[in-house]
Amino acid sequence: MLASWYDEQGPAAEVLRVGEAPDPVPGPGEVRVRVTVSGVNPGDTKKRRGWTGSAMPFPRVIPHSDAAGVVDAVGEGVDVRRAGQRVWVYGAQSYRPFGTAAQYTVVPADHAVPLPGHLGDDLGASLGIPGITAHRTVFADGPVDGKVVLVNGVLGGVGSPAAQLARWAGAIVIGTVRRGADLDRVDPAVVSHAVALDGADPAAEIRSYAPGGVDRIVEVSLSDNADLDNAVAAGGAVIAAYATGADRTEIPFWTLLFNNVTLRLMGSDDFPAEAKRHAARDLTAAAAVGALTVDVGDRYPLADIAEAHERVDAGGRGRVLVDIPR
Repeated sequence: MLASWYDEQGPAAEVLRVGEAPDPVPGPGEVRVRVTVSGVNPGDTKKRRGWTGSAMPFPRVIPHSDAAGVVDAVGEGVDVRRAGQRVWVYGAQSYRPFGTAAQYTVVPADHAVPLPGHLGDDLGASLGIPGITAHRTVFADGPVDGKVVLVNGVLGGVGSPAAQLARWAGAIVIGTVRRGADLDRVDPAVVSHAVALDGADPAAEIRSYAPGGVDRIVEVSLSDNADLDNAVAAGGAVIAAYATGADRTEIPFWTLLFNNVTLRLMGSDDFPAEAKRHAARDLTAAAAVGALTVDVGDRYPLADIAEAHERVDAGGRGRVLVDIPR
């Protein structure tokens, strides 16, 4: 099969290779997926760079955890009728060496989720890491029907699906953006009130929409927003943080403590298996009824995967995808 891999960590253009690799064979409880589109996440590029001092987990890594494709072979114990089924894939390179930047990937059968026929591969390849992370930030502490959910970074790769899932589940959603110029990009059908963080007093503005405070906070940068979160949290609120701008993040400890606020830290690779399965079911259901969409940014052929990684490292708008040739 045609695949991309790296044998050492470093800059994308220096370490990523594209060439022929052996076709994988599904083992017991696994399926093989012929990949059509592979999704690139910041976590994929961080692993490649050796972020936070992480070492190579395996001698050779085929990157990327997310994809869409078609099941073309099944291992022992898997229903043979799954062959030919369109699926979206998550967790392909989570504690495993060979991900989705290849014509074929092998994953546990429940990591290949049936993709409804009316949904496209681009959406399927965008549900994995960002979607499951978003789902966990919203629902880890129970239903949100009737609650007020604040999503910081509401236009981001996790923030956008988090807002959509919260709205789908009956929450009132408030979202923040970095700049006032971004406010017109926020979908009012999903976000009841959008607030720019460069405004005069974003905390007061949020409080004007939620006088009693917000019940849940989906947090993209705890180091930047800890004081804001503290100012708007209701008693007993939950801050679900999946990223931060500073490795050693300061928080207003005592005021959060006296307000009985829970700080939940979210590492997607290590979510409980049942939480991932629950997320996969909900993501598919929400997408199937049009309640969950994704903003696709740039796409690249597999031959240009290094450019795709560089685009993700540089940041920017929209989901980055890699098209896998037949």
